[in-house]
Amino acid sequence: MTARSDRLVNEGLAKADARKWHYAVLASLQEHGPASQATLSRRTGIYRSDMVGVLNELAERDLVERMPDPDDRRRNVITITTQGRRRLRYLDQVLDDLHDELLAPLTPAERDQLVQLLTRLLDHHTQASEPPSS
Repeated sequence: MTARSDRLVNEGLAKADARKWHYAVLASLQEHGPASQATLSRRTGIYRSDMVGVLNELAERDLVERMPDPDDRRRNVITITTQGRRRLRYLDQVLDDLHDELLAPLTPAERDQLVQLLTRLLDHHTQASEPPSS
């Protein structure tokens, strides 16, 4: 099931001229605001060495903007542009349609139950991997 889902998402995003990493970076910037490349790498799980390429692709399309960090000129701060926000809304719709296709055999109640169960699993494993607070 995971392979089918992954293939469906990758193919759907490819038809929209995007990749999962494009979506991950744009969504992170929209949700959390401007960030350094290192912070984006941690947030999205994209290797630092790959992040430069992803950001280059997004910057070439005017979806993100790189600006020198006023606190550390050796570092860039990445910001989503207005065009990037529009692109993210479009990609959100593409992914919603793909999820509808993937979950087509389930009733609305079954979809809700699936989301609740997956959220519970994610919450459990996220808490288990967090370091204890002092």
